[in-house]
Amino acid sequence: MSDVLQEYPSSGGESPVPPPSRSALDAEAVKQAYRRWANVYDLGFGGISRFGRLKAVNTINALPGRDVLEVGVGTGLALPHYNRSKAITGIDLSTDMLAKARERVKRDNLSNVTALLEMDAEETTFEDNSFDAAVAMFVASVVPHPRKLLCELKRVVRPGGHILFINHFLAPGGIRGAVEHAMAHASHSLGWHPDFAMESLLPQEDIARATIQPVRPFGLFTLVTLENLPGS
Repeated sequence: MSDVLQEYPSSGGESPVPPPSRSALDAEAVKQAYRRWANVYDLGFGGISRFGRLKAVNTINALPGRDVLEVGVGTGLALPHYNRSKAITGIDLSTDMLAKARERVKRDNLSNVTALLEMDAEETTFEDNSFDAAVAMFVASVVPHPRKLLCELKRVVRPGGHILFINHFLAPGGIRGAVEHAMAHASHSLGWHPDFAMESLLPQEDIARATIQPVRPFGLFTLVTLENLPGS
């Protein structure tokens, strides 16, 4: 765990950037939001996101392969639930969240967590095909360019590996959809987009072949599992 207790600056290579399909949150807005939330995140958001987080981790545990990238590791709420046979690398943009995650790794003696890095998920420093699987925890509606995030995860996950997203996606209509649209003006304060559509992240061909599962409570979150096909 030599890298777990260190801090790493963000950097990385270039990758194609499709135009954002809704107003982008800049990195500083995200950092400020999560700086405010770092001390209350586990109590405030940890409970409602628990089912989605555990569903994603259980899916990862059942997949083949050892090396796993968790994007948006936050305070490390998911880390104790991975099988110890999995080697976990976690990245996050928030220094404050990562500090909490490092405390959790030390406290719980999570020896299979090999690194916790401060890094931009859209431009990581990892080599191609570095991981057997990657899971993005509640970050797809946070990053400025979701399609760029998708491209980056396809790059760092080996062909035949898996990419998972657990996230809130915009309801297609009804009362919930209306509320989410109404909340959109508060995106910068919240640090995420309540009106985030799945199409902002995945092209139609990926949506068609993905496994898409609503998650408790009330289907508020959705787990998307996508095999990383060669050349996709």
